[in-house]
Amino acid sequence: MNYKVIINIPISNDEVPELREHVGWGRRDGDYPTLFERCNFWAGVRDENNKLIAFGYVCGMGLEHGYMEDIIVHPMYQGRGIGVGLVKELLRESEQFGLTIVTVSYEKNKTNFYKACGFTPGSGGLWQA
Repeated sequence: MNYKVIINIPISNDEVPELREHVGWGRRDGDYPTLFERCNFWAGVRDENNKLIAFGYVCGMGLEHGYMEDIIVHPMYQGRGIGVGLVKELLRESEQFGLTIVTVSYEKNKTNFYKACGFTPGSGGLWQA
């Protein structure tokens, strides 16, 4: 099946928390629908049964720099190029939105994935409360 990435796809408040749970992340139910109201744009992919199988978003001030967050692909659909397609579509939308810089934080084992998506790895820092 050819999976289509859709920018600002309609998503119910429980769909992303369920997807987060499938990949072993915390659900963060309280983030939705606020996330959709505050981010610049998001993208999703649905399977043949209309189930959300991939999600990601870009946030920021709407100036030249955006932050890509929460790139998620359901474990049953990983390894099919859906994640790369999702990220590349978010980057295309970023360019149309006027963002010339997009950053993303990721675990070291995801370096090759983000390189395949067009990112240049660099060093950075993380502060967490």
